Amino acid sequence: MRFRAFIGAFLVFVLLPAAVVYGHGDAAPQPVDTTGLPPLGDAWVASNPYRNDAKLHDTAVEIGSRGYNSNCARCHGLEVKSGGMAPDLRELGEGETEDAWFITRVLNGATVGGRQKMPPFHGLLNQEAIWAIRTYIDAQPN
Repeated sequence: MRFRAFIGAFLVFVLLPAAVVYGHGDAAPQPVDTTGLPPLGDAWVASNPYRNDAKLHDTAVEIGSRGYNSNCARCHGLEVKSGGMAPDLRELGEGETEDAWFITRVLNGATVGGRQKMPPFHGLLNQEAIWAIRTYIDAQPN
């Protein structure tokens, strides 16, 4: 009887929390379907091409929402509302300088004190997906 109690306690206090912790998967970057956005080419554009494009803005926000929620929300928060684990991206301004910082950070990731805080997405997400994510972030109220 004691052995059964031990096994029961082990399952509840050791395995169940482990299942909850790993329930979100391995946090590997997820591809983003950018159907609906025209190809931007191989050369990276300097600033967000969808910000002021009336025809593509809403499509970019929709695609960016999916991309953000599958790749960024686990650290930067749902609806871009940071819980403090990572920077609140709603505070990033909308200009060429901020776009340059954003694209550099997303492509190269971030390492602080020798620890990787954000994975690099270079080669994992195309620029249409990254700019769509940026458009989604810009569309969120502060």
